[in-house]
Amino acid sequence: MSEADASKEEYDDPTPYEIHIKGHLDDRWADRFGGLTLTREQNGDTLLSGTVVDQAALYGLLRTVRDLGVRLLSVTRLQSEPAEAPDGSPENTAHHSTKETQQ
Repeated sequence: MSEADASKEEYDDPTPYEIHIKGHLDDRWADRFGGLTLTREQNGDTLLSGTVVDQAALYGLLRTVRDLGVRLLSVTRLQSEPAEAPDGSPENTAHHSTKETQQ
């Protein structure tokens, strides 16, 4: 498998994301975001969070943000990775979360 193929597969797996947008969205818009959880934050912004099935679905969500005319603040890809024990083997009880953010 080439490096390009490995990269494509990485983004075609269901992955948790957080999408921050400016302003509070009304609950009536929740259905447009493919099952993501809509959370209105105290600072006046909205957080959309949940698992996105693949890269195409992510682009669809971002198109919806654009079509609503709201300001996109950030998109964060969350990835859970198992923690390593001191001997290098995976631990069963803890997971670390890494974030990749584009603004």
